[in-house]
Amino acid sequence: MRTALGLGVALLAAGALLAGALPEPPPRNPDAVGRPSLAQAWPDAARADLPGLTVEPLLFLDATTVVGTRASADAVHLVVVKGDVERELRRLPAADEPRFEGLTVAGDEMVWTEAAGDRPVEVWAVRREGGAPRRLTADTGNTLFYGNQYDLVVAGGRVHWAAGEGNAATEIRSVPLTGGKVEIREEKGQWALSAWPWLTDDTGSQSGTVRMRNMTTGQEVRAPVSGAEWTMCSPVWCRVMVMNGDGLARMDAMRPDGADRRRMAGPEAQAAVGDVAVLDRFEILSEPGPESDLTGVAGLVVHDLTTGRTVTLAAAADLAATKDGMLWWSTGQQEAAVWHTLDLRTV
Repeated sequence: MRTALGLGVALLAAGALLAGALPEPPPRNPDAVGRPSLAQAWPDAARADLPGLTVEPLLFLDATTVVGTRASADAVHLVVVKGDVERELRRLPAADEPRFEGLTVAGDEMVWTEAAGDRPVEVWAVRREGGAPRRLTADTGNTLFYGNQYDLVVAGGRVHWAAGEGNAATEIRSVPLTGGKVEIREEKGQWALSAWPWLTDDTGSQSGTVRMRNMTTGQEVRAPVSGAEWTMCSPVWCRVMVMNGDGLARMDAMRPDGADRRRMAGPEAQAAVGDVAVLDRFEILSEPGPESDLTGVAGLVVHDLTTGRTVTLAAAADLAATKDGMLWWSTGQQEAAVWHTLDLRTV
């Protein structure tokens, strides 16, 4: 999942890279003065700057190993690239407009979905260190993907995803990592997968109550939400966008039961990615400038919920994405874009 930073959390898919870079704007937020940089705050964290990357990133396995797509004259290639070494996983005809989604890693396995032409969505897996990719199933139903880190969830030796039509019920489907028969569990209502074994009944609500349900125990948690708040929740934290007559008033964080509520940022900030509290700790935020709605460029910061500190990553970033504890973003012109990575697991 990539997000054009200046357009807010509602945009869960990326826009195009900028045709040209803008000069770094002065901070609009007075709180930004004296804020530590990435190098100052986390000097030992694993990170990298990757100019000249020749693939479109879909997932970073570590700071310098990327899984992405590369187009040739007649095909789209899914590849793993580390330095000058490229490993091709899949090659599909470009005429079929293939899509690779939901990439995630669990242990020694990497899993994704792919769709091309009139074929149904298929679930695939491969060993991280080598071997041939294998199709786990094409019995995927009407998949419900939201562009976040939980579109595919690997747990208990199985790959899980949500499917269904309408609001009456949601299918939680799963298949063994070894392939085989798909199991279907039906949950009444409209749900999305969250951190296993939790479901959420909302991916961004502006009214009512956000519910979380534990599929193992049946426990339900209802996050208190007012009509002037736009809330998204994980099992550990909720992101609360507090609105007023002029738009966004501030951004808060709270526990799903409403406890431990605190201010994260003022009206100058937006959510840069859809994922709430990455690693149950980090909120990835953007700080748009006056031209951000046109350019997609904005400041990129990380708010640490453990320490209460906000760290500046970039004054003018274009795209940002998270998955499996990795954060990556781009800066610069389209012809010379530089991708930057930060392994939040090493902070």
